Amino acid sequence: MVSGRHTELWSDAIGANGAVMAYGHWGRPVLAFPAERGTAWEYENQAMIGAVDELLAGGRVKLYCVESFDGASWSNASLPLEERAHEHARYEAWILEQVVPWIHADCGGPLDIATVGVSLGAYHAVNLALKRADLFPLALGLSGNYDPSTWGAWGRRGEAAYFNNPVDYLAHMGGDHLEWLRGRLSLLLVCGQGRWEDTTGALESTRRLAGLLSEKAIPHELDLWGHDVPHDWPSWRAQLAHHLPRFC
Repeated sequence: MVSGRHTELWSDAIGANGAVMAYGHWGRPVLAFPAERGTAWEYENQAMIGAVDELLAGGRVKLYCVESFDGASWSNASLPLEERAHEHARYEAWILEQVVPWIHADCGGPLDIATVGVSLGAYHAVNLALKRADLFPLALGLSGNYDPSTWGAWGRRGEAAYFNNPVDYLAHMGGDHLEWLRGRLSLLLVCGQGRWEDTTGALESTRRLAGLLSEKAIPHELDLWGHDVPHDWPSWRAQLAHHLPRFC
């Protein structure tokens, strides 16, 4: 299996270092988000790296795995929804101000970056691409729930929560920006129909987001796997191995 390179990138917004694991020597850069509260090592520990080892070894893709900040943001049940969204903005600032420039430097220039994520990480991958398609023109979301207001949320829903909820802001998107997005962005939404895809809300949310994308004519694909495909790592390994070769 291809070995990874570890680096720590300081974030002024978070006030701490964040870990990044880089895999591969050449190819399309892909920014990978872990499952809820996951680490930068999660893709390696869960055999996701092994699932795409041939792409990495063959110089077709470079995978950059980041740690999550969910425990301080969306998964912090002690905070109301709007404060969770503000905390999430700190994590997003680290991605945009530190991780993206580091990836560009590692690739020898400002290449377009694809995103991929599993479970809550799928939200990060898709939300970031919708908001910053100038940097991330392709996103793969595996078993994502794309509506933070359903994640045990409480308290008022302000601007920060609105602009980080794809189900909210996409429904009201229009004008020149929507036209630009239609020509720039492509999304792939994948979800199983087996165990835990219903209780996590992933299946319903994936279908709902795909419906909104259709209404807005934003290029996307919806790929629903069978009723024997659960919300779990073996499913995501198979889905990543199946789809990623198409894009690199």
